[in-house]
Amino acid sequence: MIRGVAQSPIQGVSFFNTFNNKTAPSKHHTQYFEMIGHRSIYHEGWRAVCPWPGPSFAESGKPFGVAISAEELTQLDAKGWELYNIAEDITENNNIAAGNRPRLIEMIAQWYVEAGKYNVLPVDGRGVERFAEPRPQIAAPRMQYTYYPETQPIPSDAAVKVLNRPHSITADVEIEDASEGMLLSHGAIDGGYAMYVKDGKLIYAHNYLAKAIYRVESEKKIPLGRHKLRYEFEVTGKPDPAAGKGAAGIGKLYIDTELVGQGDIPVTIPIVIGLSGRFSIGEAPSAPITPDYQGAFRFKGKIFSVTVDVSGEQLEDATAKMRNIMARQ
Repeated sequence: MIRGVAQSPIQGVSFFNTFNNKTAPSKHHTQYFEMIGHRSIYHEGWRAVCPWPGPSFAESGKPFGVAISAEELTQLDAKGWELYNIAEDITENNNIAAGNRPRLIEMIAQWYVEAGKYNVLPVDGRGVERFAEPRPQIAAPRMQYTYYPETQPIPSDAAVKVLNRPHSITADVEIEDASEGMLLSHGAIDGGYAMYVKDGKLIYAHNYLAKAIYRVESEKKIPLGRHKLRYEFEVTGKPDPAAGKGAAGIGKLYIDTELVGQGDIPVTIPIVIGLSGRFSIGEAPSAPITPDYQGAFRFKGKIFSVTVDVSGEQLEDATAKMRNIMARQ
């Protein structure tokens, strides 16, 4: 029990007995496997495998992450399992399921025993939907997250969630002569977003799954001194995760309260920020999100803090508001 919450027991088999005896026999006799509907089980030199949606996507004619119906599961258990004698065929080249039906049936039954024991059931082949399902979080949800420099990068799953929602990023900084570098980075070369200073200008870049990079750049350079540099994302279109598309929107850049840049972002990351990337302040520790920079691209000025707001409240553009008022005179 931890703070009154019952914990799941630690699963697995200890291999401590091998530490001082390299010839000690293994105590690990059975190992089940399941991932997005793909199933397998090892038991004492034998391995049974049931690929989903098939041996390959091309052969099955189905894409990644297709749900498994009850009828399909019945058919898979009847005809979809493969069997290998690992003791004689370690590379699993020879599927001997047809000639060893009793052994195969025993292995399939054992998979269900293990799956029931470790809460795998029901078998779930969904892909995109499972990635999108909310996970328990250690902290309560909030509308503002404030981060500070010189701290460890944060795993993507633990960082603020900005996808498919209005949000803003505000960096409280001191700009010194020739200051440039990363203010906030989240992700890597396979997808993510970054807010940074280069050639004296404020820039935001969104790397859409390594397919396209959308940039918004300030029209003017940032003056020396202390400023609040801000990026806002206004949602203008609905996300379509099944098609691999996140919400479209308009990106706006501010120096203090002055709007200094704006651009369309027609598509964004739909579900998960780059799997290899992390969330970091003042540097970019992962592979570059955009070719605009190389290496860690550490910020050369001073960062006091960076606040990410997901409340949806936008900064009022006083200049634009006045233009609208005058246009109605």
